[in-house]
Amino acid sequence: MAKGYWIGRVDVADADQYRRYVEANAGPFAEYGARFLVRGGDFETPEGTSRARNVVIEFPSYEAALECYHSTGYQAAKALRDPVSTADIVIVEGYDGPQPGG
Repeated sequence: MAKGYWIGRVDVADADQYRRYVEANAGPFAEYGARFLVRGGDFETPEGTSRARNVVIEFPSYEAALECYHSTGYQAAKALRDPVSTADIVIVEGYDGPQPGG
């Protein structure tokens, strides 16, 4: 079964209030088996546009990634994020097929 991923790009207008969202999303993320692969950090935008913060979160499955996003717990956390940030979130199924050179 392919893993699921959230790819998020976020501009934060109020860092103190955004921390409330980070605290609130910990429960749903733990419940659905989330694991941060990227959480902020340096980046370069060689093409297209970007936002100030980038996040990639891995889930055990695409279904778990979708269920987490739509869960009551995550939606409560998202309600804290929405007024203080602008985000683009994509939920995508991972790829288990052949890789280059293999």
